[in-house]
Amino acid sequence: MKEFHINSTFLYILAVGVIVFVLAQSLFFLLRAYKRGKEIGMDTSKLKKTIVSTAVFTIAPAVSILLGIVTLSKFLGIPLPWIRMSVIGAITYELPAATSTANALGISLAEAITDPQTYSAIAWVMTLGIMPSIILPPILMKKIQGGMLKMKSKDDKWGDLFLTAMFLGMISAFLGMVFADVRSGLAGFIPIFVLLFSALLMAVCGLLIKKCNMKWLETYALAISMLGAMIFAAVITPLIK
Repeated sequence: MKEFHINSTFLYILAVGVIVFVLAQSLFFLLRAYKRGKEIGMDTSKLKKTIVSTAVFTIAPAVSILLGIVTLSKFLGIPLPWIRMSVIGAITYELPAATSTANALGISLAEAITDPQTYSAIAWVMTLGIMPSIILPPILMKKIQGGMLKMKSKDDKWGDLFLTAMFLGMISAFLGMVFADVRSGLAGFIPIFVLLFSALLMAVCGLLIKKCNMKWLETYALAISMLGAMIFAAVITPLIK
């Protein structure tokens, strides 16, 4: 029987196949959207500007995805995290899912996994755990959007407040990870420092947009705050730890 390895050739072939499919799908819809935009009379320069600004906006998430792959590859190898992060792209889900499975099995994630059953269990939990977010949106989204539009049509202000509350509720679901290690000393405050620095960058961008009329920053403010926070985290983590 061939020995199991987290970086086997078969897994790499599978990963490349998935990545090629994702890229092909993205290119297909990009071309269709561009063609449709021209058909309905949209300005070509505006379409190109939208494509460029969107591409720039993806840089920050791409860096976070790369960091997620590096983090997970320590114990899961490269192919599986490469597939997972390229399709899902959320280290805030993937890492907790893998960690909780490992804890349930009583194993450590400090080193590479050598047991195929453990590897399979983690892969299944990561896959099945995300299924509700794939299945439920097509079923419930129409009703949710209908209710939101109905509320907004009755009272525009309350509609905006409701949307803001939903967004903040989604963000607050991850705050537990930010404050999880505050009792472990100064190092436990690193996520909080990074969060505050990111908020500061966003506030600076907001001031530049409002006071200096730098409207172009509206497209890149989120990407700037994310990249700035990542760089800040990379700088302060070695200093504190």
